Amino acid sequence: MFKHLLVPVDGSDISKKSLKKVAELAKADGAAVTLVYVSDPLPPLVYSDSTMGYGISAKEHKKVCEAYAKDVFKKAATALGAAIKAKTLHIANTNLSEGILDGAKKSKADVIVMASHKRTGIKGILLGSETHEVIVHSKLPVLVLG
Repeated sequence: MFKHLLVPVDGSDISKKSLKKVAELAKADGAAVTLVYVSDPLPPLVYSDSTMGYGISAKEHKKVCEAYAKDVFKKAATALGAAIKAKTLHIANTNLSEGILDGAKKSKADVIVMASHKRTGIKGILLGSETHEVIVHSKLPVLVLG
């Protein structure tokens, strides 16, 4: 059915649990898998023990994000299993859903496969749903795993 799955990963338990289902889908369809991790390109302001804050350079921030993404990809590849050889894509974007959609374009995926945090009520209002944002703005089908 699908030939190329784009799978956003963030290292969360929900993301890890969904990878078993992703592996089943990829095996069933013989589909390629691209894992995407989206990091914020802007370094945060970090505070030390004193009231004086100090900034992290953009170069240092990028290096830390790359290392974290590499770790997330390694753990995700382990969860997928040895039979699935996934490509990886690290996107820097201040908006998570836009980063995922950008990753879908760059990887030429034909479906985005996402896990949902199932936020409802006040949590859903306050924290929002990145999955919902991707569904609303995607030109590709979005498969939501529960």
